[in-house]
Parts: sequence; structure tokens; C-alpha cells
Amino acid sequence: MWPGGGRIIDATLVPAPKQHFSKNDKEPLRQGAMPADWSPVERRQKDLGATWTKKHGKSHYGFKRSISVDRKRITDTAAVHDSQHFEGVLDEWNRSAEVSADRGYPGQEREDRLKAQGYRSHIQRKGSRNHPLSACQQRRNHRIAKIRARVEHIFAALEQMGGKRIRTIGQARADFALTMMAAVYNIRRLVFLQAGLSGPQCQP
Repeated sequence: MWPGGGRIIDATLVPAPKQHFSKNDKEPLRQGAMPADWSPVERRQKDLGATWTKKHGKSHYGFKRSISVDRKRITDTAAVHDSQHFEGVLDEWNRSAEVSADRGYPGQEREDRLKAQGYRSHIQRKGSRNHPLSACQQRRNHRIAKIRARVEHIFAALEQMGGKRIRTIGQARADFALTMMAAVYNIRRLVFLQAGLSGPQCQP
């Protein structure tokens, strides 16, 4: 993607080392307090930022990384729904008005807000049991899928660079680790694009 090529918004789960809390630990943690019997070492080693969530019927523990190709990123706990960071990753410096996203981000209020801000929404439609998608909506979803699939290439590349799993403690360190990984990806992508631009040119 490039600054004038529109935005593609998506989120991915980032696994973190699972934490094990005793029954006595869970009650104060629910209230936002630290268990009184934890030693300073235990407090440093317990990750209170990661959370559990379910996706496709499977439980996942860790964080969630929301991105807007090609500029903004947000790290939050896994339990936060993808749609909560939609506006947060919109890049105002991107000159294109196109915004693409999958069916996890629909909503008339969001559509109206995007329109009022001058954006052109390309968010996939989501059907329901009593209101299935029409043939026209399915074709629209298919067209959008070809565009937003590019964001999946980024997640796949990050996984090849060592995986999206992190081994840090806390949300702040998780955000730093993921930001550094994204920076390395951007540098590698820049080198690739520069090599392509400096290669043999086709004659008109």
C-alpha cells in the first residue's frame, strides 16, 4: 500500500504466555487489586494486561493488534472486539478516501460517520439467519475481499519473521515488541520496493 492508496483495517490475535492464578488470587484481581501475598518477584512476572477471548469456538490468551495499512497500529487486550479500534487506526494523512474492512466492522452508525467525514466505505456486509446476503451484496463482499486480503499478507509476513507470539510481560512491553516487529517489516518492504523500482524498466 502507499499513502494515496486507501486504507485497509484489520486486527489479529497475538498469543502471550498463559498466566495461572490461584482461586485466592482471582477475587482481588477482579476488583483491580494486587493480591497481598504476592512477592515483588511475582508481581513483576505476572502479566495482568493479557486477557482471554474466543474466536471460532477456540479460547485464546494474549493481546489484539489492530492496524491500518499503511500507518497506524494499536495494541490492546485480546478480549476487546476488533471494531473498538476502527476509528483509532484511521490515518488522516492518507490522501485516499477509501476505507476497506471485513465483516467484523459493520454498523450503520459507523457507515454514517465515515460518510460525514468524507470517507468512502468498503466494509463487507454481514448477513444473519433471517436476513441472508443478497447476490449483489455477496459480489460486493467478494470485490472487497480481493483488496483487504493484502493486510493478511502483512500478518503472514510477521509470522514468518518469528511469529506473532510475544514473550514479554504487560501491555506496554507487548506494544513495544510488536511495534519493533512492524518497523522491521516496513524496512524490509522498503528495500524490496526500492529494488523493484531500480530494476529493468519496460520499454513503451
